[in-house]
Amino acid sequence: MFSKHPLFKILTVFLALIVAALIYVWMQLNAQQTIDYREVMIDSGSSSAVIASQLASQDIISSARYFRLLARLTGDDAKLKPGLYRFTGKLNMFEVMSILKAGKVEQFKVTIPEGLRTDEMLALLAKRTSTSLHDWEIAMKSITQNSDFEGVFLPETYLYSKPVNPKFILQQMFDARAKVEAQLAAELHWSEEDIKKNRIIASVVEKETALPHERVWVSAAIHNRLRKHMPLQMDPTVIYGMYRTLGAFSGNIQRKDLRTDTPWNTYTRRGLPITPICNPSAASLRAAAYPSDVAYLYFVADGTGGHAFASTLDEHNRNVQNWIKIERNNNK
Repeated sequence: MFSKHPLFKILTVFLALIVAALIYVWMQLNAQQTIDYREVMIDSGSSSAVIASQLASQDIISSARYFRLLARLTGDDAKLKPGLYRFTGKLNMFEVMSILKAGKVEQFKVTIPEGLRTDEMLALLAKRTSTSLHDWEIAMKSITQNSDFEGVFLPETYLYSKPVNPKFILQQMFDARAKVEAQLAAELHWSEEDIKKNRIIASVVEKETALPHERVWVSAAIHNRLRKHMPLQMDPTVIYGMYRTLGAFSGNIQRKDLRTDTPWNTYTRRGLPITPICNPSAASLRAAAYPSDVAYLYFVADGTGGHAFASTLDEHNRNVQNWIKIERNNNK
């Protein structure tokens, strides 16, 4: 009898409409959009409404309204992460929401060559990521806390996402160098002073040779000269000192440059430069720590891109004469 009551019929119709509406909404949320290729940049601080509008305008979702509803129902309004996203294939709103919530942003690679000065490295990062050099300089100062900035970033290939965060990328490079040094320190029972000394030696090794197999030989020459209290007399230290004191260097080193005293010039001062002269690679840090067991004290270019090494001055002088002949022949 109750089922014949008008109110029951109205309630039944009302519930049926609600169920139908829920089914319709569920179908809309589950409906897959076929996306050929879409790229969307979600800015930091964007609301779910703004994000939904961006997605709908690119036909990544069928309805901004239903996407906002889903964000509210799941409590994900404030959990959608910024960055550059690329969508392709068949996706429904749940899947799009999951991608944004997980922050599955597009990843980019940037490779830092070995042996760059920190200012060169920052300029390269700014150029390759299309960002302000000033932002990179601020980030560098924040990480190094205004202590010396040379040699503390490990040149490698790093991943980053957009919007670019200079401090995040530089911190990765800083931590990567610290990790390599921590491993060496554990192996060799180093003090903090040993770590710093090795970093300086590694930077000189990095600038003196581009050939991987020569690193341990250059390292040996440096260590041997230091043990004998001989001046290192290595041109890259002169060049770096002129850069730090004059702000630039032409690249054409002259005799007067060798006599121009700076805290980095290993012709005018014995021992190591006061800081690294570049950002050395992991390979050079390890070569500095583990020099080859050879008696080399000297080396000079051999005309093939490598060097001729010598343990005595007489042998070195012969190598120098050979190099002079090669240069003369090349200049003919």
